Amino acid sequence: MTSPHPPGPTGDLLLPAADTDAPPQAPPASLSRDAWQQLRARPVVWACLAVIALIGLTAAAPGLFTALFTDDDGRCELARSKLGPTTGHPFGYDLQGCDYLAQVVRGSRPSLLAGVAVTAGALLVSVVLGLLAGFYGGWVDSLLSRATEVAFGLPFVLGATVILVAFPRHGLGAMTLVLVALGWSTMTRVMRSQVIAVKDADYVRAARMTGARPSRLMLRHVLPNAVTPVVVVAMLNVGNVISGEATLDFLGVGLQYPAVSWGLQLNTAQSYFLDHPHLLAFPALFLSATVLSFILLGDAVRDAYDPKLR
Repeated sequence: MTSPHPPGPTGDLLLPAADTDAPPQAPPASLSRDAWQQLRARPVVWACLAVIALIGLTAAAPGLFTALFTDDDGRCELARSKLGPTTGHPFGYDLQGCDYLAQVVRGSRPSLLAGVAVTAGALLVSVVLGLLAGFYGGWVDSLLSRATEVAFGLPFVLGATVILVAFPRHGLGAMTLVLVALGWSTMTRVMRSQVIAVKDADYVRAARMTGARPSRLMLRHVLPNAVTPVVVVAMLNVGNVISGEATLDFLGVGLQYPAVSWGLQLNTAQSYFLDHPHLLAFPALFLSATVLSFILLGDAVRDAYDPKLR
């Protein structure tokens, strides 16, 4: 029989040339890539990211905005107290006659720090407790589940108010710890349910049969496949924490003067709203835009990662 590929001049077989006109193969499909395709096609996602980036920039470099949009000389004069917006001072003045744009911009830092720090701390606690409860089950699951139910039954703002009133001299760090202690239960329940659904998967059983230790099973096989829904819930939680922090400041049990925050500004402005509405309008606008952006972004990410909502 003759070879289907004749020998070349040197005796080697000549193989057919590769088809260079063949279309390139698409990358393998994955949930993350599919979710990203959906997210970047939604204008609301880009709008939310722009707002969050702007607020983050004001929190990181407040002086940049005051230098660009005001002719503020850094002095506060009582003669200008509560005056409305003017040229060079687009937000007007506060009760002490200080530029109100500078105060509102500086008020973004504690709110954003609290939202991110509380969410990160609660996420860490939730991942650890949910992973242990869902993976081991038995008395570990029972103990952690009862503790989660007790924490879930505590009202977030009311519980924080009671604790903070008992310790009147506190700062942002103490308030962050209190909010973390009250805000981990929901994410823990989500994490536990995801771990229970994943731990009996075929790839986890195969790794267990090869002699993998429980710690390796949890960290290398269960955690990466169970943590995505918890991260989505955490993104939704940032807006809730920011609004909760502002509520505590507004009620007078959160940050105290001379600290600057949106909640404190709203607390001060409520008595002057009818005569000087700009004192309440601008911090309320910044707070509402920030909270709404985090919530809408979290909703979009949840819809993209949940096939049932597509």
